[in-house]
Amino acid sequence: MKNILILGAGLSTISLIDYLLKNAEENQWEITVGDIDEEVARKKVNGSQYGKSMKFDIEDEGLTHKSIAACDIVISMLPAFMHLKVAEKCIELKKPMLTASYATPEIKALSEKAKEAGIPIMMELGVDPGIDHMSAMNVIDRIKSEGGEIKSFYSFTGGLVAPEFDNNPWNYKFTWNPRNVVLAGNGESKFINAGRYKYIPYHRLFDRVMQRKILSYGDFEVYANRDSLGYREIYGLEDIPSMYRGTVRRPGFSKAWNVFVRLGATEDTYTIEDSENMTYRQFINLFLRFDPNMPVEIKLQQYCVNACDPVVMEKLKWLGIFDKRKIGLKNATPAQILLKLLLEKWTMDPHDRDMLIMQHEFKFEVNGEEKMIISAMVAEGKNHEETAMAMTVGLPLAITTKLFLQGKLKRKGLVLPIHEDIYKPVLAELELFGIRFEEREYMMG
Repeated sequence: MKNILILGAGLSTISLIDYLLKNAEENQWEITVGDIDEEVARKKVNGSQYGKSMKFDIEDEGLTHKSIAACDIVISMLPAFMHLKVAEKCIELKKPMLTASYATPEIKALSEKAKEAGIPIMMELGVDPGIDHMSAMNVIDRIKSEGGEIKSFYSFTGGLVAPEFDNNPWNYKFTWNPRNVVLAGNGESKFINAGRYKYIPYHRLFDRVMQRKILSYGDFEVYANRDSLGYREIYGLEDIPSMYRGTVRRPGFSKAWNVFVRLGATEDTYTIEDSENMTYRQFINLFLRFDPNMPVEIKLQQYCVNACDPVVMEKLKWLGIFDKRKIGLKNATPAQILLKLLLEKWTMDPHDRDMLIMQHEFKFEVNGEEKMIISAMVAEGKNHEETAMAMTVGLPLAITTKLFLQGKLKRKGLVLPIHEDIYKPVLAELELFGIRFEEREYMMG
């Protein structure tokens, strides 16, 4: 009997835990789910004879040591900043660790120690990062094996509301961490285009969008992610002339969101005096010039040209940014105030379903011919718990866990899912859950 320890039982774990419990009898597994709130963990186990719950606190050194020592493999679904502590303990106790989160420089530095301990630290096994790596490498390796040279790689991902539940002027609802949406794009975004490095400062990021049609889901826009350049090394494309990664939204989102960026309403570095007694209208007025004889709406239009667009103004009014309602948040940052308002308007209703969109575009040359492959995937959630986001985060992590416990994955140290022995079987099994990529190839010119 193999004991799987899952640390953290948040929203993204439902598909992960369900998959492991359903495969537990056949594979002789026992699953222990630990969370700071044991009731949350207990609900995820859902009475299965192959699972049990426990209260877990990473700050409790004795409990952490005891829990990891007693298992055969650790899946960390804790907040990202806690993974380092889990990784260090797994290395000390020689227990394999898997997670969906990004491999930070601090954890990458532990790779040799993990090898010496004879264990893998497998990371970036979710959707983005995760499925993006797997689906990209599936095509990249095939192009290379056929003698092709990749000239350009563009990749886009976005979590959105499914079309039939898209019923607000922004064509957007929160399907993942709302705070991350408000802070998205902070810092510069960098990529390479036709051999030239490009840098977009945050205050211009939402001016620079691309338009795309994706499968049968219609029109979308894409804005650049922070760092596309680091993916050249991950994908073995160090000399590629063009590399760009972006985030997908429905058309018009960026133009309206840019109003908040230009205002400074997404700033999270300072707090506002007496914010709890301020109205949302007064909050917006904070950033505009003093003119008591001019309406806030007009001042905003004078300050930010995007607000002159009637479609943008409709979006802003619908959010309630001009309302004379008190904010009620003490010592809040601008980003926290904006987030409070957005949570009222962009939260998914209980009956809503989300969708996850991903598209890769490869331009390459083979046998003197220029070609292009577009590989795209859209996954829709089942309900407000089994969301597309939860499925695409949890299932690849769960499938990789199964492959490891079955002895099919032998790598040690820090491991990303960019290797064929990982991505081939994971992508194949994901298709059984409706998570599949449609591919089209075109001749260029």
